[in-house]
Amino acid sequence: MDEIRDRVLRGVASNRTPGFHFAGNFLGIELAEVGARTRVAMADGAHVVDRRGETHVAAVFMVADIALAASIRAQLSPEVRLATVSMHVQMNGAPMRGPIEARGEFSGFTEGAASKLGLARVAIYAGDREVGFGHGAFMALDPPPGHTMHPVQPSRAARVDPPAEETLDASERLIVERAEGALVAGDEPFISRFFGIVPRPAGGGAACRMENGTHVGNRVGHAQGGILMGLAASTAAAALGAPWRLAGIAASFTSPGEGDFLEATSAVIHCGRWTAVVRTEVNAPDGRRVLEATTNHARLTE
Repeated sequence: MDEIRDRVLRGVASNRTPGFHFAGNFLGIELAEVGARTRVAMADGAHVVDRRGETHVAAVFMVADIALAASIRAQLSPEVRLATVSMHVQMNGAPMRGPIEARGEFSGFTEGAASKLGLARVAIYAGDREVGFGHGAFMALDPPPGHTMHPVQPSRAARVDPPAEETLDASERLIVERAEGALVAGDEPFISRFFGIVPRPAGGGAACRMENGTHVGNRVGHAQGGILMGLAASTAAAALGAPWRLAGIAASFTSPGEGDFLEATSAVIHCGRWTAVVRTEVNAPDGRRVLEATTNHARLTE
């Protein structure tokens, strides 16, 4: 428990240097290779495992999202930001245990588009085994008013000292308090409660209200795209229950992840003998659609 709390504090310390976001710093995500081909790595550990003892899907999708975006960002000037437009990932069912690595590859810009819409492919590994592959599209945008985009930096979580707690500002104190609450023994693992991805049954499907904030935010303060996909996938899985496993997700991002919370709702579209399909919406407090996802699930052997 002390180790996880210390990791949170180191993530806070790293977050004081512009260039990455808290979640990436906390998880120790490293950009091991950057260019038209990228390699993004994340160590495993107690801070990131789900109920099955595997790396939480939100963290896996975050690594994949960063690998895709980094291969596109390498073709652009540093002041440009990227917004995830769509992301599709196919999973092969292999357990997501061990260090996670995503290998992205730039696939060009959409011809004829009025703005630069970058395309990329990704392969995802857990340990030395491939667990999934996918592709994504990202739109190049100007920074929001008042924001300066800095070159993306690798995590420095292992190389910085925790800050003196009396130096924490209000937003940093909220992160630490959230972690302390998630470290209290409960039915859900730490990472689920820390991110706020704890779905509940609702209306024959499932729903999950995830508090929004720096703990799940990207570099401009919106909910990070990979975490949003993890929210959708986790809520979809809760709508089905056992004995199903995520086989694939196709997500479309329709607006920024802004607001005090984001609400995911999942409805089962098809539940057959061997496969199932779930549709999930993630909405902002004002009802604005943030993400829409369709997930496919494979029935596990009894």
